[in-house]
Amino acid sequence: MQKLIFTNDVSNELDALINEMAPDKVAMLCDSHTFQIAEGLAPSGAEIICLGAGDENKNLDSVSEVWTHLSLNGYTRNSLLVNVGGGMITDLGGFAAACFKRGIRFINVPTTLLGAVDAAVGGKTGINFLDFKNEIGAFCEAQAVIISTRYFSTLPAAELRSGFAEMLKHGLISSAEAYGRLMAFDIVEADLDALLPLLQESVEVKRRIVAEDPREQGIRRALNLGHTAGHAFESYALERKEPIPHGFAVAHGLLVEMILSHLQLGFPSSELHRYASLLREAYFPAPPISCKDYDALLGLMSHDKKNRRTGEINFTLLSDSGVPVIDRTATPDEIRTALDLYRDLLGL
Repeated sequence: MQKLIFTNDVSNELDALINEMAPDKVAMLCDSHTFQIAEGLAPSGAEIICLGAGDENKNLDSVSEVWTHLSLNGYTRNSLLVNVGGGMITDLGGFAAACFKRGIRFINVPTTLLGAVDAAVGGKTGINFLDFKNEIGAFCEAQAVIISTRYFSTLPAAELRSGFAEMLKHGLISSAEAYGRLMAFDIVEADLDALLPLLQESVEVKRRIVAEDPREQGIRRALNLGHTAGHAFESYALERKEPIPHGFAVAHGLLVEMILSHLQLGFPSSELHRYASLLREAYFPAPPISCKDYDALLGLMSHDKKNRRTGEINFTLLSDSGVPVIDRTATPDEIRTALDLYRDLLGL
């Protein structure tokens, strides 16, 4: 099972892991935002591979750059890749490691809340392709993930809120009590010490589900809540060269899918209004969509890799907080209605 280490002594934990694994070579993968962190963590003799920052660099060119470095510098199946960064780096680095020499070991050191709670844990790796989010990828778990809040104090407020959206998703699929604790937390004026136990609880929700269903054949699909609509928002923004943070897209996708849950399964309307208030407070500006954009969003949803059959759009929905219902489909008219109600709730 993937080892999760919660600590603020990242350097010593990483050194201990590397000594235990005894690789022949170590490479540190980072981007321009996390280069100094990677440099400070790098053990003697490690090489640093630095990519451009931002989701626009989560592509085949960047992963090819990683493979080229590993190939030209004598890395073997006994080598180790340490991914230091946000979700872009841990997703891309994990994919690069999964494919190189048919698989080398890797460690994730997430430096963002989003990376810690979502991308770095659970074994999903990948890159964007043809403007589709995470279109190419593989299931491959890191040997270990070192999770710390020490890097979060330097994050822009939007980055912290982006990660918190994934925590909200975990709360919604876990229990009404877990969701309530998150809704009571002030993410606008975040107390990082108070955030740590909520973060650990959230990561454990994901680990428990992944352990039960590592290949996403059943209950793991509950983790897709908010992501069918959210990925459509995110991909559409990329197409228009107006990228939005992944967590903001998911936060808004959650409301769309809560509305579908209300329409199909009777999810309480009071929760729609409570959650919409949080979006207005912490997750604006909203994705700039109008009814003219619905066909494009439906096209992106129909292409989503979570769909099980051609012509159907697959969702994870909720009958109540803590009660996910996987493999639900919605018609184009139902989705248009949900998008109308989403815009009404947010005053768009």
